[in-house]
Amino acid sequence: MIPRLFPSRPRRLLSLALILASAQAWAVSATIGEQEKPNVKAQEKEQEGVISKAENLQLDQPVITELGPPTGAAEPIIDTQANGEAPPQKSLPQAENLQLDQPINELEAPPSNKEPQTRPTVDTSTQPESSPTGNISIEVVKAKPLRLLGAEVTPATSTRLAWSPSQHFEGVYSPTAVLVVNGAKPGPVLCLTAAVHGDELNGVETVRRVMYDLDAEQLSGAVIGVPIVNLQGFHRSSRYLTDRRDLNRHFPGDPNGSSASRIANSFFHEVISHCNAVVDLHTGSFYRTNLPQLRGDLTNPRIVKMTKGFGSTVVLHSAGAKGTLRRAAVDAGIPTVTLEAGAPMVLDERSVSHSVKGVRTLLNQLGMVSKFRLWGDPEPVYYNSTWQRASTGGIIFSEVQLGEFVRKGDLLGTVTNPITNVRTEIRSQHNGRILGMALDQVVQPGFAAYHIGIQAPQEQISPPEEVIPEETAAQKPQSPDAQKTRVSDNSAADLQGDED
Repeated sequence: MIPRLFPSRPRRLLSLALILASAQAWAVSATIGEQEKPNVKAQEKEQEGVISKAENLQLDQPVITELGPPTGAAEPIIDTQANGEAPPQKSLPQAENLQLDQPINELEAPPSNKEPQTRPTVDTSTQPESSPTGNISIEVVKAKPLRLLGAEVTPATSTRLAWSPSQHFEGVYSPTAVLVVNGAKPGPVLCLTAAVHGDELNGVETVRRVMYDLDAEQLSGAVIGVPIVNLQGFHRSSRYLTDRRDLNRHFPGDPNGSSASRIANSFFHEVISHCNAVVDLHTGSFYRTNLPQLRGDLTNPRIVKMTKGFGSTVVLHSAGAKGTLRRAAVDAGIPTVTLEAGAPMVLDERSVSHSVKGVRTLLNQLGMVSKFRLWGDPEPVYYNSTWQRASTGGIIFSEVQLGEFVRKGDLLGTVTNPITNVRTEIRSQHNGRILGMALDQVVQPGFAAYHIGIQAPQEQISPPEEVIPEETAAQKPQSPDAQKTRVSDNSAADLQGDED
């Protein structure tokens, strides 16, 4: 018999001991796990407070983004009645008094509710003040708050608001800065608009310089400055909107029309309709430059008054093309002029300086600032103008300068064919002055090259009247001079090369 190396009984005992040890270890681990479960649940509850749960939505529902009041606007304060209910009327949030040169962290869109249009800042109510003797009363006219873009700008306040023209396809607003200086004294509301065409930079700089020079404590009335109206075009260095439409051909707009019409309607009714007078700043278009000049309907006596307030600036009569901001505002009873200066896509210091000086002179003429400004002799008024066009294509080289006086037959420039070397002259067909001209460039046949102003006889110009009359234009009979001059209107067809 062969002896066993490992007896069977000790081996069974060893196996039984290992099984008992394993069972005891499992029981201990289960007990520890039950004790740790409350701690894990507590940690999960703490994490729930940090990470918010996603809201259960229907994916085909529209996205509505609730945006706060304009930058700097305080939350509206609602007083409760004795029964704990809020009063039926809500007051507008008050705009914060800011230093306009403070940096902008974020522009927020204004609330969607629209307030009634209130153009004048003059409070017609009077408050009697008695003298120490009690016998004499003095009528005091106080400035009142300007209600604009869902905010209330109190007198002696400078602030920034935001206008949201439209929604992009993803439903996100693009707010545009609106600078407001409401003076401590009553007076008219003047609006300055720039970059209605997104590639016109001179007006942007002009609005900046004018607005930051104003002192709310010394200002009579209010000045609203919109440096960049066409923010879509400005971002792309383009004259047009993203839908390739000219914003300045869609005023006063249509809330149910095209994208351009909706933007125009929003801006016209939320900003322009609150103003007593408007200066719309532009430049030449498509590589053309303009002598600083005012364009307005000189058959309107209130517009004539505005043009005389710009000092030594050339004035060109034009009723304005249909759909322009100027034409729509005048049709709505708001006297408006266009200030053209310089070329697009570049900043021209001479044009900007001239424009700033002109606007500041206008503020003085309107009685909004007390600084006396006397600026040179008045420039001629041009009631008619015409474009000299290139008859052939090629490279144009000018022989005249902007603002130069020319006579019939004078050489204006030449167009040279770069392939055949054929040189064609462009000669003036009128006596007048170069108000606008094309920069040296490649041109096509029929390209508008030289804008010549023809001086108007004095009897064609209507006599000036106050910008803010006591009675509306609809109530006031038209002057005989105004009726007489309408037959000589320079239509927008001749100005379409760079009009507004």
